[in-house]
Amino acid sequence: MKKVSLLIPFYNEQEVLPKLFERVKLLVDSNLDYQWEVMLVNDGSVDNSLCMVKQMYLRDNRFRYIDLSRNFGKEVAMMAGLDYVTGDCVVIMDADLQHPPEVIPDMLKLWEEGYDDIYGKRNSRGKEPWIRKKLSLLYYKLLQKTSHVEVLQNVGDFRLLDRICIDALCSMRESQRYTKGLFQWIGFNKKEILFNQEDRVAGNTKWNYLKLVGLAIEGITSYTTSPLKIATVVGLFVSMSAFTYMIYVILKALFIGDPVAGYPTIMVVMLFLGGVQLLSLGIIGEYIGRIFNETKNRPVYFVREIDGEKCN
Repeated sequence: MKKVSLLIPFYNEQEVLPKLFERVKLLVDSNLDYQWEVMLVNDGSVDNSLCMVKQMYLRDNRFRYIDLSRNFGKEVAMMAGLDYVTGDCVVIMDADLQHPPEVIPDMLKLWEEGYDDIYGKRNSRGKEPWIRKKLSLLYYKLLQKTSHVEVLQNVGDFRLLDRICIDALCSMRESQRYTKGLFQWIGFNKKEILFNQEDRVAGNTKWNYLKLVGLAIEGITSYTTSPLKIATVVGLFVSMSAFTYMIYVILKALFIGDPVAGYPTIMVVMLFLGGVQLLSLGIIGEYIGRIFNETKNRPVYFVREIDGEKCN
């Protein structure tokens, strides 16, 4: 009998967990052709979430858990889950039930047909704010234009991965992770499945606009080096423009006798060039910071407890 793992990272989701347990338990109880493992990864919750997960584990040992030592972020929590799941495939989904568990049997059918990566594409995004939808689509279009690897729009972390994909992802141990990019980078046989993203059933989202901007920067700098190339092109363009303007000013002064504008011209040029330089340094700094973090070679995460056993 094949084994299916569900990987569900969570952070402060005590309002959602009872409904999550109910719907996931209904899923696994109604699909007895597979052996099931539900791996819940606690990403440093400070509410009652971990206690509720432990109680569920005692009632039903198909519901396992990993307790990370602190909040490392969703990307790392997913990595930890992938390291410890034991299934022939894994389905990654959010704890807030925006990813409906009822879609998973259709994913399994496609998996049985030979697909390695069945990714959920949003047919609708629920009651997500209009500005957030537009910014998200704009971000993915920008990422697509700057990357040599295909970027899928309206596709998140909700997907089924075969064991071959799990092993490939686990072999990449970088600490600065952008998992959506890694899913595409590893390749393998992919298949799209449409679903309607549901509204959060309870609680509040943990992703504010500032965190989303940080994730976007992380994605661009982890997924492509195009910003460095853009900085080079902008620097070349500014240098050529400055040289052309210098020739124009010299010729104008020599042949027409028109005096060169003083303070305003100098200030405009200095501020413009200073802005370009600072922007370029900021882009370079983002990449250097990632190099700095990777060269430390620290463990990506630490685990405090797994299924009731303390980790040394």
